[in-house]
Amino acid sequence: MGRKWNNIKEKKANKDKNTSRIYAKFGREIYVAAKQGEPNPESNQALKFVLERAKTYSVPKHIIDRAIEKAKGGEEENFDVLRYEGFGPSGSMVIVDTLTNNVNRTAAEVRTAFNKNGGNMGTSGSASYMFDATAVLGVENQSVDEILEMLMEADVDVRDLIEEDNAVIIYAEHDQFHAVQEALKQQGIEEFTVAELTMLPQNELTLTGEDLTKFEKMIDALEELEDVQNVYHNVELD
Repeated sequence: MGRKWNNIKEKKANKDKNTSRIYAKFGREIYVAAKQGEPNPESNQALKFVLERAKTYSVPKHIIDRAIEKAKGGEEENFDVLRYEGFGPSGSMVIVDTLTNNVNRTAAEVRTAFNKNGGNMGTSGSASYMFDATAVLGVENQSVDEILEMLMEADVDVRDLIEEDNAVIIYAEHDQFHAVQEALKQQGIEEFTVAELTMLPQNELTLTGEDLTKFEKMIDALEELEDVQNVYHNVELD
């Protein structure tokens, strides 16, 4: 797979934690999920999934509670889920998922982040066809054989299992996230180092020199935008 998921998650969490961006992003996502149905994770699968992800990033309880209470209140704040696709140096591909209450502002900010750093916006589908929607879960203190046996007992198929930094990283089809998680929970596993729905590139690209510098600056600019929830790309980074 070419990706160190625990390392990626740790770097992202450390960078975002310094400015509390990760908490703001989760707060918004929790609010939207809670507004889509009942503000109760037991009856709202979308909310349950977001809370599972928030747990792996150690999002404080008061952030979660505040977002859910806001969703319960009478105040209505509408958000659109939008995806932008584009290109960076040397044919690198980027997908940007956003959650916004101002579409024009978000589109302009994303376009600027691309254009100022050697990239350009593409049309819908221009990059995503080279990515696969994937569920990624990480479990510590288990072996690949142990996890595989648990999943086989539950009759759950996965794409791949890889050992990484004292953890097993599980790659599965996008719609198998809950099946994998529930199968492991039935075996007493409650803690996950990674619990993500992501877009994995079918092939990774290596950049060097000025191209790499521009690309990293572009990704940083995109991730710093308030309305951006996730950025996916096909460049292999340390």
